[in-house]
Amino acid sequence: QMQLVESGGGLVQAGGSLRLTCAASGRTVSSYAMGWFRQAPGKEREKVAAISSSGRFTYYADSVKGRFTISRDNAKNTVYLQMNSLKPEDTAIYYCAAKFGVLAWDGFDSWGQGTQVTVSP
Repeated sequence: QMQLVESGGGLVQAGGSLRLTCAASGRTVSSYAMGWFRQAPGKEREKVAAISSSGRFTYYADSVKGRFTISRDNAKNTVYLQMNSLKPEDTAIYYCAAKFGVLAWDGFDSWGQGTQVTVSP
């Protein structure tokens, strides 16, 4: 079982930036597609970004395209989410997730505890 720990969340003003980090242990991430998801109060969890095991392919939700960038460092067993031009509607708990094999939005079965991101107007 893979353990995932997110960090880097916090409070930022609209237009600001944050970088989230997901540190994995228990398995090497090099065979896993990785993703970031978020859940705002009163809303369902939604996809944000995902990256293939090699890092060659990425997916983004339309709401974050051009503002967020997902990346990974397999040597460090770590995945990142760089978030720029943040908006109040980006406020949510952000979760890191992993799935063995090919990149897809479904099938993520290892999840972190989440990190809170709050964007003030």
